Amino acid sequence: MDDNSTFLPCPPDHSPGRSLAPPRSSITPSSTPALVASVEDLYDFICSGPLVDKIGYTKEKVAESIDRWLRCGGQVARLFRLNELQLSEAEKARIYHFYIPVFLWCEDQVNEHRAKYKEGDDIPPLVIGVSAPQGSGKTTLVFALDYLFRAAGRKSTTLSIDDFYLTAKEQSELRDKNPGNALLELRGNAGSHDLQFSVETLEALTKLTKEGMKMKVPRYNKSAFGGRGDRADPSVWPEVEGPLEVILFEGWMLGFKPLPNEVVKAVDPQLEVVNKNLEAYYDAWDRFIESWIVIKIREPNCVFQWRLQAEIAMRADGKPGMSDEEVMDFVSRYLPAYHAYLPTLYKEGPNGSKPEHLLVIDIDGGRNPILGTEVPNLKK
Repeated sequence: MDDNSTFLPCPPDHSPGRSLAPPRSSITPSSTPALVASVEDLYDFICSGPLVDKIGYTKEKVAESIDRWLRCGGQVARLFRLNELQLSEAEKARIYHFYIPVFLWCEDQVNEHRAKYKEGDDIPPLVIGVSAPQGSGKTTLVFALDYLFRAAGRKSTTLSIDDFYLTAKEQSELRDKNPGNALLELRGNAGSHDLQFSVETLEALTKLTKEGMKMKVPRYNKSAFGGRGDRADPSVWPEVEGPLEVILFEGWMLGFKPLPNEVVKAVDPQLEVVNKNLEAYYDAWDRFIESWIVIKIREPNCVFQWRLQAEIAMRADGKPGMSDEEVMDFVSRYLPAYHAYLPTLYKEGPNGSKPEHLLVIDIDGGRNPILGTEVPNLKK
């Protein structure tokens, strides 16, 4: 992911690189709040959302569960420090057309997963993968989902593929082994992760099925070594306790599949080694994921615009931010992978995914869900 977007940070914890500040709303502000006049108005608004059909809801099912929608809506509004009775249209859309329908789908997936087991069984947590480009809002989405699961009394935890980056020393060794390859010079692409570490972590988390079972969840410190980053010291990793019901695992390249060598060479010759590295990622990450959320963009260059907006906002807040040129250099190291792997991801779904456990969310340039089913043209 490596995403310092203007959206919310990951759920606050005491690890380096994770914000302890109150969350900022990721929802576009409006000077003309629209009063939520009645439940009936809100019901009509919910039914008009682009994800209602995708999560298997009819108007009748929305009506039957309207109290649930209202309860979740109030919880999300409070999370983002919004007045739930005076939401702007953008705020209403982000909450009732995006976060809540995705949460309801996730909760249905958890219920279905748990129903497969008998009473008294040790039930492993459901791992939900969230695959989405940098800056597209997945960090905020995962933050909201984690909050809603906890509010519903379900123990959950979050992981990012960032948490499995190589240590600074190992990343330096990777760079030395691949001189001149800009895609492996810095963290990010396939090859820059400790896959054995990720397997050990995911296997341990899926065994947290009883009260009293605890473990620490790894975190990565992006600010270490002048921004080159390093794994955070285990003393500051957050602790999770069983019985865990949900693991929300997010990342920009989750679900990417290796392609024929001639295909990746046509995109960028530097991708050859990345593509080879990607062969081991299914066994390390994707095989643990039973349910998938894929956030689909129309044009990879949106990533540059979103990252640029984030850095401008950081500079405006008096925080160190990358220059426009640095943003372009940073994003350019990811664009070849987007161009190579997103078309297959969007057409076929993640490796091993099943249609009934896959939610694809098309978003526009404003990061809002839209109706859409066509595979965008992501070739150069």
